Amino acid sequence: MNAEAVAEQPKSIVKEAVVYLAVITGAEIVTMFLHPLWGVVGHTVIMAMLIVRAARSSDRHRQQLALSLTVLPLLRIIDLSLILSLIQVPPLLRFPIIYAPPLVGGLMVMRLMGYKRNEVGLTIGPLRSIPLQMGIASSGFLLGWLEYLILKPEPMVSQLGWAVVLPIALVLAATTGFVEEFIFRGVLQRTAAESIGGWWGIIYVSVLFGVMHMGFQSWIDVLFVFAVAMFFAWVVKRTGSLLGVTLAHGLTNVMLFLVIPFL
Repeated sequence: MNAEAVAEQPKSIVKEAVVYLAVITGAEIVTMFLHPLWGVVGHTVIMAMLIVRAARSSDRHRQQLALSLTVLPLLRIIDLSLILSLIQVPPLLRFPIIYAPPLVGGLMVMRLMGYKRNEVGLTIGPLRSIPLQMGIASSGFLLGWLEYLILKPEPMVSQLGWAVVLPIALVLAATTGFVEEFIFRGVLQRTAAESIGGWWGIIYVSVLFGVMHMGFQSWIDVLFVFAVAMFFAWVVKRTGSLLGVTLAHGLTNVMLFLVIPFL
C-alpha cells in the first residue's frame, strides 16, 4: 500500500463511521415520529448491513467497527419488540431479557477481536485506585438528580421500600449499569479508538450513546447523556477500569427511576 493510500484510509473509515451514525440516528427518529414497528425494521436492516460489512471487509479496523456496532441495533430490536408486544413485563424480567443478548454479543465481539479483559476495562485496577473509583461511583447521586430534573419519569415501583427497591436496583446496576458500560465504554470505545483514532473515537461513541437515548424525546437529555458519556469515557481512558462508571451509571438510574420520584 503506497503512502497516499495509507493517508486516505483513516478518512474513509471516518466517512464509513459517520454513515453508520447517520443510519442509526435515522432509525431512532423513525421510531420516535413514525412507529416503533418501523424502528424495529430499520434496526434489523442496519444490523444485517453491519454483519455483512464485517464479514466482507478485509480491513481489521472496518471489521472491528462494524461488528461492534451490531450490538446497538440488537439492543433496540429487543427493547422495541417488547414494547410492541404490549405485554406488561415486570422490570425484574424486562431488563434481563433486553440486556442478555447484547451482553453475549459484546463478549463475542471481544473474543473475535482478540481483546483481553484489561483492554476493555474488565478489571478493578490497583487497590490504590479503589477510593477514586468509589468517588466516581458517587457521582451517580448527582447525575440521577440532574437527569430527573430533565425527564421527571414516573417511578418503576409503587412504593419506596427496601424489599421493593433493592431487587430492581440490583437488576438496574447489572443491566443498564454494567452491560451498557461494557458495550459503550469497553468494547465500542476500544474499537472506535483503534479504527477512528483517540479522542475522535471517544466522541463518536459518546454521540452514539446520546442517540440511543432519543426515545425519551428530550433533546436536552440527549445533550446531557452525551456529556455524561464523555465524562465516563475520560474516566475509563484514565483508569483503564469500568468499575467506577458502572457503579455511577447504575446508581444514576436507581436514583432516576426508583428513589427521586418519591422525594
